[in-house]
Amino acid sequence: MNGTAAPAPAVDSIAAGQNFDGDLSVIALFMHADIIVKAVAVILVFASVWCWAIVFEKKATIGKLNRRAAKFEDAFWSGEPLDKLYQRIKKSPHDPMLKVFSAGMEEWQNTVSGGVPDRDNLQASLRQRVERAMSVAIVREMARLERGMTFLATVGSTAPFIGLFGTVWGIMNSFNSIAHSNNTSLAVVAPGISEALFVTALGLVAAIPAVIAYNGFSSKLQRYAGRLDAFLNEFSAILSRHLESQDSNGSRSSKKVA
Repeated sequence: MNGTAAPAPAVDSIAAGQNFDGDLSVIALFMHADIIVKAVAVILVFASVWCWAIVFEKKATIGKLNRRAAKFEDAFWSGEPLDKLYQRIKKSPHDPMLKVFSAGMEEWQNTVSGGVPDRDNLQASLRQRVERAMSVAIVREMARLERGMTFLATVGSTAPFIGLFGTVWGIMNSFNSIAHSNNTSLAVVAPGISEALFVTALGLVAAIPAVIAYNGFSSKLQRYAGRLDAFLNEFSAILSRHLESQDSNGSRSSKKVA
């Protein structure tokens, strides 16, 4: 009786050892994983790739925006008449700062060409309309620049939990393997634990760069938005000085006529 019953655990151990070939590479772990673990791994890999695509796109875009903004600010303060500057940049590719400037100039020209009879009302309404038009342009352009930031924040906050789900599922598979084989050898436990740790690593690989990129780009976009707001204030100050100079010239000429 004992001679015939003893080999049974050994047979189970050998069979389990044959199922596990010792290959713990990424591809092998993925190919031998459960369908749920594979789905989680595919989701995390896709999220990581998409995050890196957003990172490269944002990095190139923000660098280009700052260079164009510096170039435009040099032209803006060079003493060139704003009307000529506006006519010149209308034919060039627009970036956010050019669009903000164009919005202000268009509102300025449209209001002046409307021919408001009351000069005081013209001055009061012109500045408000120009500032409103430029503020709307800033909001619109910043919303466009912030595309993809929500995805980075979502991946950074959810990827570890998605990986944790795969980890729990892999550990459950390990316990099921132990229960079915009635064996606690490394050959039975290792595949499920490896799958669990593999998905956890994928979750961290997707989440950590996403969080770092989101924080970095949020700071840079806030600085760029502040740059646009500062330009709006500078343009508004120039407009005020222009209207005040016109008002003083008009008052002096009226005194001469009197």
